[in-house]
Amino acid sequence: MEPGRPGGGGGRPSDRLDPEDRKRFGRALAEAVAGADPVAVPELLCRACVEILDVTGASVSLSDGAAGILWWSSDETAGRLAETQYSLGDGPCRRAIELVAPVMASDLSAAPDAERWPVFAERAVELGVRAVFSLPLGTDAVAVGTLDLYRREPGPLSGRDQALAFPASDAITYALTRVESAAAEDDDGFASWLDAAEDDREEINRATGMVMVQLGVDAQHALARLRAYAFAEGRTVSDVALGVLAGEVRFDD
Repeated sequence: MEPGRPGGGGGRPSDRLDPEDRKRFGRALAEAVAGADPVAVPELLCRACVEILDVTGASVSLSDGAAGILWWSSDETAGRLAETQYSLGDGPCRRAIELVAPVMASDLSAAPDAERWPVFAERAVELGVRAVFSLPLGTDAVAVGTLDLYRREPGPLSGRDQALAFPASDAITYALTRVESAAAEDDDGFASWLDAAEDDREEINRATGMVMVQLGVDAQHALARLRAYAFAEGRTVSDVALGVLAGEVRFDD
């Protein structure tokens, strides 16, 4: 399926959702996070998506402008999918951010989806994943990240799931905004759920700088070398960055 808002006919599929279905969906999301620590809300919403939609797993990735950084996932496979796209700098979530529009890959083991991101598709199938659906988080003009849904069986999202996926992405966008605001306003130094990801990004930035010096290349090429090394070694970019910082991995040997 080509990137873009599924359903056609103007507006989101959720605009045509039955009012009672919309209410039930809203209650389900509210119940999933009722009384929860704000830090846990996005992860709980990911899990709620799995309960409500016909998908196997879900993750949320935020973008730093050059690569996505995974912050929550419903299960290990969802996390590995997000990390694979981060390491490759390519995949449905990257495309969804670029387009600020959904990207639907209904069968990664066959054309045309397998040909759009051949390396990512191969890795996804190795993980037992056949379909990935990425929805942008943010506004209609700017995407700050994606809600990524995956399924072990091939096939498109049903009309019902398309209609429900957009309110889910809106709820997660709202949760991101609310929790980040709470962190900024807390006088006691509330530990934002952004902190861990910011630490990861800082480590990667520092490692990229060291690779720049070692190879005499610019930041873009240094990050590409980090990604390529991580992919070849079957490691995450974050893990390789830590190795660079510790002097265990060098690129000028």
